[in-house]
Amino acid sequence: MRLRRKPWVDEAIHDFDDFVFPKDAPANEAQKGNWRSEVFKNDAPLFVELGTGKGDYITQLAQRNPDKNYIGIEAQQDVLYIAAKKVREMELTNVKLLAFDINNIENIFVENEVDGFFINFCDPWPKSRHAKRRLTHVNFLERYRKLLRTGGKLIFKTDNRPLFDFSLEQFEEAKLLVEDISYDLHAENRPDNIMTEYERKFSGLGEKINRCEVSFPEIQQ
Repeated sequence: MRLRRKPWVDEAIHDFDDFVFPKDAPANEAQKGNWRSEVFKNDAPLFVELGTGKGDYITQLAQRNPDKNYIGIEAQQDVLYIAAKKVREMELTNVKLLAFDINNIENIFVENEVDGFFINFCDPWPKSRHAKRRLTHVNFLERYRKLLRTGGKLIFKTDNRPLFDFSLEQFEEAKLLVEDISYDLHAENRPDNIMTEYERKFSGLGEKINRCEVSFPEIQQ
């Protein structure tokens, strides 16, 4: 669900210019290939959340893993502003946030630059004619493959079972290795699970949460 547009955010977002790339100053070729060296100024592993929402997941993940770098990408700048406030309040130095369209992801990362992707509760695009817009469609998977380092993974969570089943089919089509599949994550009581704002909402309504880890082996020529 889209939030009502808040024009004042366009100016207020600049309160976080030390770690946010807003729409009027987006990430671009200057950062591409230089996230570790020029932006984070270290050589720690780099992980990207595609659709970071209000930032519950990425902030908790970054807090637990201060030795890793995290980038949260969110198309809705009004939502990203909420995530930015959380990053500031938690005094996290290993998080950068981008107001950016994931469809253009290859414009901001080079091949082998990312160590892992997270996709949490993305838009299921339920109509068949919109299947290619799903972030787990094979077309997106091939793009992630190019950007991931050897051994890189995609971790995927959703409450939408049809989307999950579709995604498993796409992973197979892309010849990816799917591991640690769960069709009812919360029933397993995993102590290391970090909930997103959507996950908290849907699980509270009794919805089952689906999760899996996907590895991208090298394609044999």
